[in-house]
Amino acid sequence: MSNLNSQSAPLLAVKGLRISFAGQAVVHDIDFYINAGEKLALVGESGSGKTVTALSLLRLVQNAELHGQALFQGQDLLSMPERALRGLRGQAISMIFQEPMTALNPLLTIGAQIAEVLELKQGLSRPQAAQKAIELIAETGIYEPERRIKAYPHQLSGGQRQRAMIAMALACQPQLLLADEPTTALDVTLRGQILDLLARLQKKNGMAVLMITHDLNLVRRFADRVIVMENGRIVEQGTVSDVFECPQHSYTRRLINSKPTRDLTETALMTGEPAVMQARALRVSYPTSLPGFKGWFSQGTFVAVQGADFDVQPGRTLGIMGESGSGKSTLALAALGLLPFKGMLQVMGQAWGLSATHNQAMRRRVQVVFQDPFSSLSPRLTVEEILGEGLVVHEPGLSLFERRQRVEKVLLDVGMGLDMNQTQRDNLLQRYPHEFSGGQRQRLAIARALIVNPLILVLDEPTSALDVTIQKQVLQLLQRLQREHSLSYLLITHDVEVIQAMAHDVMVMKDGRVVESGSAVGVLENPKHNYTRALLTAAG
Repeated sequence: MSNLNSQSAPLLAVKGLRISFAGQAVVHDIDFYINAGEKLALVGESGSGKTVTALSLLRLVQNAELHGQALFQGQDLLSMPERALRGLRGQAISMIFQEPMTALNPLLTIGAQIAEVLELKQGLSRPQAAQKAIELIAETGIYEPERRIKAYPHQLSGGQRQRAMIAMALACQPQLLLADEPTTALDVTLRGQILDLLARLQKKNGMAVLMITHDLNLVRRFADRVIVMENGRIVEQGTVSDVFECPQHSYTRRLINSKPTRDLTETALMTGEPAVMQARALRVSYPTSLPGFKGWFSQGTFVAVQGADFDVQPGRTLGIMGESGSGKSTLALAALGLLPFKGMLQVMGQAWGLSATHNQAMRRRVQVVFQDPFSSLSPRLTVEEILGEGLVVHEPGLSLFERRQRVEKVLLDVGMGLDMNQTQRDNLLQRYPHEFSGGQRQRLAIARALIVNPLILVLDEPTSALDVTIQKQVLQLLQRLQREHSLSYLLITHDVEVIQAMAHDVMVMKDGRVVESGSAVGVLENPKHNYTRALLTAAG
């Protein structure tokens, strides 16, 4: 698709870009442009080619075969000598990577990493670079910049690390900023703050921004124009208002219509029926080191969850909503019997911790689906081994044939193998996690939890690592399974749209405390607490 601007000299003009690996094309002859001071969003799901396109502009992809042109102020980035391109990287063109924890050097302080850019690219002396780094950190809104600049990446929160990445990228006031999913790993309020920060700095410095993302709410809020990619091809591009209000391509329409939908059985609360899980005055704390000589003799205490009361009712979903550090994931670990706690926490009237045998029996009733299926599924086990492992523990009397039957049935329950013959299903059972897509891996994680017939599933951010269309499919699957198996869910998330789609009841947490709770409809439509209102406002 060719749709270059009528302007004679856009800041960046990409013409006929084709990217291949070992002769196999992953990006197919795409054309696009970006003007000085413009905000352009490159949108698509995983595998669409958007990230490899952005990285290839700076030739940062190893073993990539590049064809075509990427004219930056008339210079072809794809053919210029490496030495000349090295001079542009970080100076005229900068990049913010998706995950700051892996992009930042863990052995250097934030200040040292920012100062290094200033010394190398602008020739500042060490004292000048250190002072400039403090100013840049302050400009991104990090409190106490003189102190924070001495911190290592692991000592900062996710939002602070992302701000430090932005400070580093903008240190030399680039003309073009490539931002690869800069808010994906952040809470909803932090996303809004980072977007506002980027917009303010973009306007102040007059730079162009190429935003790579699959978050359509982010595109609506930030970009001037949008390019939609599918399978390495540009399928649609135009102004944000034109594309969102009148999408021309079926893939664009599918992306826009991928907002999670509520399809729940509105199970009424049954008076007198016991809760599947119940907590009263739940308190979870961690020991911490005390500064100075006091730390030699005693430890401090950090209270992660303070005085939480909740009930998970049969066949219903309790959604726990809050930002990172609110205590929701700690509460989930306590609910799974994986952390010591004080107060009362029971599953069907029974408490954790009486004995190892007792806990094992309870674990059959309470299963978990983690945030990232790739890291939660063993890469060394086949599908059959992963799904059958729970049966080996909880139903050791099953024969190998009976166990395989249960594995095949649960795969069908989660929508895998429906269109396969027996030979194909046998092959499916012998595959490994890396041979599946992200959505398929999450289905496997759900199947692993379901195979032992639990009463309650703890869902820890079950869709945050997935693309929007896959997210919708997984949520629809969870809704169907809840109806068919009368499952109860304890849903941990910071995504308001997921809460709206999945939860019957809601509990909002901040700084370890429950600040608001009630029916999902009541809390989301008429929030009482300022923090809840702030979360809903930030979600847009």
